[in-house]
Amino acid sequence: MPIATLTIELAIEHAQSLKDRRQVVRSLKDKLRQGFNISVAELDDVALWNRATLGIAAIHSSRDYLDGQLHEVEDAVNRLAVGLGASILDAQIEIID
Repeated sequence: MPIATLTIELAIEHAQSLKDRRQVVRSLKDKLRQGFNISVAELDDVALWNRATLGIAAIHSSRDYLDGQLHEVEDAVNRLAVGLGASILDAQIEIID
């Protein structure tokens, strides 16, 4: 059964503190979990207040479904991030059989 992962690096330019960073990351994680049947976690440490890395995972019997779903998630992150004052620096999808 295939497992798909999406790693997204975010720039949070307005973040002046760890609290600002956490607010953006928490909001993104909550909205993604509500809108999609996926797991979301923050992957990196909190050394930089204006950067964050999210790891997203999904499992399904169809590889094509997973690819389409994670592209939809990436589009949603892009839309949500703009509203939260963040932007995507890099996104990578990997599907493991």
